[in-house]
Amino acid sequence: MTAEETENKSLDELQIEQLEHSDPHRTEQYKSISKGEKLVSIQNLSMVYKTDESETVAIQDFNLDVMKGELVSIIGPSGCGKTTILRAIAGLLKPTGGRIMIGNKECIGSGPDRSMVFQDFALFPWRSVRKNVEFGLEIAGVPKEERKERAMRYLKAVGLENFANSRVHELSGGMKQRVGIARAMITKPDVILMDEPFGSLDAQTRNIMQASLVNMLAKTDTTVIFVTHSVDEAVYLSDRIVVLTKRPAHIKEIVKVPWLRPRDRSSPECTAMRKEILGELEKENVMN
Repeated sequence: MTAEETENKSLDELQIEQLEHSDPHRTEQYKSISKGEKLVSIQNLSMVYKTDESETVAIQDFNLDVMKGELVSIIGPSGCGKTTILRAIAGLLKPTGGRIMIGNKECIGSGPDRSMVFQDFALFPWRSVRKNVEFGLEIAGVPKEERKERAMRYLKAVGLENFANSRVHELSGGMKQRVGIARAMITKPDVILMDEPFGSLDAQTRNIMQASLVNMLAKTDTTVIFVTHSVDEAVYLSDRIVVLTKRPAHIKEIVKVPWLRPRDRSSPECTAMRKEILGELEKENVMN
């Protein structure tokens, strides 16, 4: 199989549903929460960055509930704090104020119930593809043979089983991001946090990866919180779109996307929604 052929496979064709039903390690701590019920609750979140000479309020009184199985996109002006919100949910940043709840548990530090996919792939160049995917399991102390077996199943799911021993520099951008997605999924998190995961890809590969994510979501009840600068991407993927103001960021508007996935991004309805959201963002342009 060539790299080009692998690049164009969808996660649906690669039977992502088999992982969802067969992996015995999937976390069960939120099993009592049904799809469509509240899973994530962000309450009065504030984030202030202080130096000896200044104080910058990045996020102010941010409140949002996210339902189990929902994909919520966060979009807003550059520098408004979108990634800060994701990192706070991931436990990588401690909020200045407020709290973040997953189920009935407050997020204090990182945890196996959350996983993050980064725009810049954040892969280890000295590790093989398989060992990159294994990393979370290695940290968790999963035995070597079990790590290898599970990593190979997830690499097969994203069409990269033939590249398991390759190095990161041998992969295309889209393939690197598939490694990142496999690494995020292997620990079976309840919430996947995606920070502009397709932002560095060319337009064609970006569309392919968006379609692959749609196919994955159709087979799981995983909750996704997705940061993007692209209104088109948000309308194509999301159940709801959270539009932020410029810094200090708070919610300007939450737009519900009423259409089932997959969607025709060129439809009059999608075009009208993009135009509406772009109009709201223009009002928050930091140059104004």
